[in-house]
Amino acid sequence: MADVLGWLAGAWRVERTVRDRADGSEGRFSGTAVFTPLDGGGLLHRESGTFVWHGAARPAGRTLRFLPGGTPGTADVRFADGRPFHDLDLRTGHHVADHPCAADLYRGTFTVLDGDRWRSVWRVGGPAKDLLLTTEYVRDGPGLQGAA
Repeated sequence: MADVLGWLAGAWRVERTVRDRADGSEGRFSGTAVFTPLDGGGLLHRESGTFVWHGAARPAGRTLRFLPGGTPGTADVRFADGRPFHDLDLRTGHHVADHPCAADLYRGTFTVLDGDRWRSVWRVGGPAKDLLLTTEYVRDGPGLQGAA
């Protein structure tokens, strides 16, 4: 895909599993992610839905900023407050990014499955964490995949 921001624009259905590899417990998030244009370029990513963990369902969400990356067609992903999160380059359909967070390391693998589906897998390791987060995104309605 030539332009990750153009391809991501629009709404996606989201299904995420969160597995604690230390104790085997597993949770699930179901919801939507919407990528809308930001003034000055880039996309605002708003995710909302329900997270079920240990039998308790709670509303959950997050906001990220996907800004134009240093190379055309790539993105610089930032937290809502502007702190750096990771880079994203899906021009070949596959990307690996790291995000150090205190004593933990988040390693994300991003894979385009087809024109309307992609997956992210985050492995989180550190002194107190051993997590695997797998997220499936499926385009919800018409998008801009033809621009990719």
